[in-house]
Amino acid sequence: MSTITSDPRPGIASTQFTSHLHPEPSWQLADHFVPTGREETWRFTPVKRFQTLIDASVDGELEVRTSLPEGVTSRRISPQQARELSFDAPVDIVAARAVTGASAGAVLVEVPAGATPSEPLVVELHGDGRDAAVHLLVDIAHQAEVTVVLRHTGSARLAAKVEVHVGEGAQVDIVSVQDWDAGAVHGGQFSVLVGRDAKVRTIQASVGHGDVRLVERAEYAGPGGELEQLGIYFVQSGQHVEHRLLVDHNHPRTVSHVDYRGALQGKGAHSVWIGDVMIRKNAVDIETYESNKNLMLTEGCQADSVPNLEIETGEIRGAGHSSSTGRFDDEQLFYLRSRGIPEEQARRLVVEGFFLDIIRRIGVPQIESRLTEALNAQLASIDGITHEAMLGEAHPEERQ
Repeated sequence: MSTITSDPRPGIASTQFTSHLHPEPSWQLADHFVPTGREETWRFTPVKRFQTLIDASVDGELEVRTSLPEGVTSRRISPQQARELSFDAPVDIVAARAVTGASAGAVLVEVPAGATPSEPLVVELHGDGRDAAVHLLVDIAHQAEVTVVLRHTGSARLAAKVEVHVGEGAQVDIVSVQDWDAGAVHGGQFSVLVGRDAKVRTIQASVGHGDVRLVERAEYAGPGGELEQLGIYFVQSGQHVEHRLLVDHNHPRTVSHVDYRGALQGKGAHSVWIGDVMIRKNAVDIETYESNKNLMLTEGCQADSVPNLEIETGEIRGAGHSSSTGRFDDEQLFYLRSRGIPEEQARRLVVEGFFLDIIRRIGVPQIESRLTEALNAQLASIDGITHEAMLGEAHPEERQ
């Protein structure tokens, strides 16, 4: 089902589809329902954990620090100006509260046409334990080549809305790292508009200890756009991490590839990945594939993975999806152990191979280093759990 909108800006799609999977976007807070957990879009979410972002007006200030290459600028704009520049209205109550709660206005970062900075554009969002709302817009003009890094650190109950507008022919890498302390709650919407003939790669990494629920949306401003979406997440005992993706192929000859991978360990660790690709009637000659893989490291974890394809035309190059959730690959472990590698080291090697393929494709050394550190911390805890299990089997009395 589609609803017609009136957007005078060139290249912006003139239709928005709505369904039980995708509520109609709106800037009006009253248009968004208060979730109970019975709705399709919230049924995997522990609603009570995100209650502060749903019920209350979150209007605290989050420390926003930017490191901008030469020629790139940042400024505050009014809520009205932000709406005029936006291409994607809020799709749920958390994103709507992010917009209304950002009382100081939105932060607009602008990359000029043809810019090719050698250093990444870095935006750091640091929380000090308070409720906060952020509305961030990144406008990347045509033919620019840039890497954008968003880092979330500290502790906060954050409602966020982030939009990245990529101009015609630009080449852009966007890295968003959720590296929160324990007790943090982060909910919001992350939207990307891929310009005509632009090449965009996004990397979402939820590697901290907070609860995260992100609605990630992508659409195209013209034919020829290419989008690659990569993601990794580590989920610990009692933690909830949720990534809900929509790729809207609203123009012909567009491409999207999605690859998200997660590892879970500890009782109550819960991940959710929802991947939906919409192929419109006019989106002929497109190509898309989405994949989600989850590795269960211990008992007591839960990984929900739901890929979807909504296809309105058969005139496409290809469309597919895959999803898998399982424990360590017994064949891989057997192969490594048969070569004389101890079991603990073999397990580490399996997990390293699972994630490093994505980490090494990021291309930002400091981000790759941080994610590798997080991976090593995860692997160290795997060793501890493996050792404890082996100790219990051999000498139960030593665990007293």
